Amino acid sequence: MEDGNRILPSINSPSGALPARFRRERLLIVGCGDVGQRVARDLRGRMQLVALTSSADRVGALRTAGTRPLVGNLDDPATLRRLAGIATRVLHLAPPARDGGAAWWRDQRTTDLARALRLRSVPSAFVYGSTSGVYGDCGGARIDETRTVRPDTPRSHRRVDAERAVRWLGRSAGVRASILRIPGIYAPDRENGTPRARVQRGTPVLRREDDVYTSHIHADDLARTCIAALFRGKPQRVVHASDDTELRMGDYFDFAADLYGMPRPPRVDRGEAERQLPLQLLSFMGESRRLDNTRLKRELRVRLAHPTVHTGLQEQTESR
Repeated sequence: MEDGNRILPSINSPSGALPARFRRERLLIVGCGDVGQRVARDLRGRMQLVALTSSADRVGALRTAGTRPLVGNLDDPATLRRLAGIATRVLHLAPPARDGGAAWWRDQRTTDLARALRLRSVPSAFVYGSTSGVYGDCGGARIDETRTVRPDTPRSHRRVDAERAVRWLGRSAGVRASILRIPGIYAPDRENGTPRARVQRGTPVLRREDDVYTSHIHADDLARTCIAALFRGKPQRVVHASDDTELRMGDYFDFAADLYGMPRPPRVDRGEAERQLPLQLLSFMGESRRLDNTRLKRELRVRLAHPTVHTGLQEQTESR
């Protein structure tokens, strides 16, 4: 596949072989959890893979996944110096610290990582996995990537700060930096990756007049999006890593209940939800938006294997 005079790897066919010069490249994965390991699975044998981990206990599993584990801690900047010059491309999927301390809005992890990467030859591409939560509540509007961010939780403020650090790296060091704003991730082979357990618990959802729109992406499609951004992402560009689903949260759980042959969850008004549900769950029920994914398809040229949750969850049921 060609982009002008530049040959690109076959993003939509992960098993395809890369040209020899791509096999000489090295990818550093920071935050090699479920999605990072899916990326490693798709790129295994096609380029050298290095995975940063803060836990020596994960070294064996990461090696089995086809990566060369490197022990370092994003909360200990001195351990990150070894990352300088180690990779030609970087995929950063690690979240900010849970507690930002006095500077609760800061993501010091991403800032320290960016500084470490500048100590020697910088990578040609850097992809950061952010969250669509940086927009806050959009009243159910369909939004594109030009929408002004309005974070309204500490964790989304830290994500905005991480995006600033990524842009700084791109501008100051000439790195092609891409930001993926990611909604809810699901997959049948991902821990807590489907709504089945919540439907079984009978957790209430909002009545329709109070309900919110939510967005989704299958973990396999997200992994392929990460790879596409590493090779096709435009400089300092934000892309929504979202599928085509446009469902209110209650309708999503109704669909899942019908699919699993379980009772639909009870509907409650917002006041009753505030009395019954934990704060973290309520925070998601307070944000409503629909993500436009035109850039994902036109610029990154990703063809979604699971365009909607209807096909993604249906395939899970059929495979049981």
